[in-house]
Amino acid sequence: MSLHVLIVDDNHASADLLRELLELQEHAAQCAYTGRQALEAAAGDSFDVALVDLTLPDMHGTEVAQQLRANAAASGQGLLLVAVSGHAASAATQALFDYHLQKPIDFDALDRILAQVA
Repeated sequence: MSLHVLIVDDNHASADLLRELLELQEHAAQCAYTGRQALEAAAGDSFDVALVDLTLPDMHGTEVAQQLRANAAASGQGLLLVAVSGHAASAATQALFDYHLQKPIDFDALDRILAQVA
C-alpha cells in the first residue's frame, strides 16, 4: 500500500533524499522545510505519516506535531507522527509522537514503521 508522507526538516538535502527514497518505494512524499510550510501543506492535503524534525527554524517540532495532529483529527483522518531528532526523546516528545527516530535515520527502522501503517 502506498502512503502519503509529509517530511518536515529544515535540512533540504536530508529531506529531499528521504523523499526520493520513499518515492522509490512507491510512496507519495512531500517536503516542508519549515513548520509553517508543513502546516500549509497539511491544510491543503491529508497525509498518512508525518516525519517531523524537532529543531526547525521557525517553530519547535512538537508545536508542528500538535497542530498536525489536531488538523488531522478535525478532518477525521488518522496521522502517524514520527519525531526525527539527533537527541534522545524527552517524555513530552514520547507522549506526543507515535515513534522517535534518531538522526541519521535508520531506513530499516523507518520501513518497519511504515509497514505497520500500510
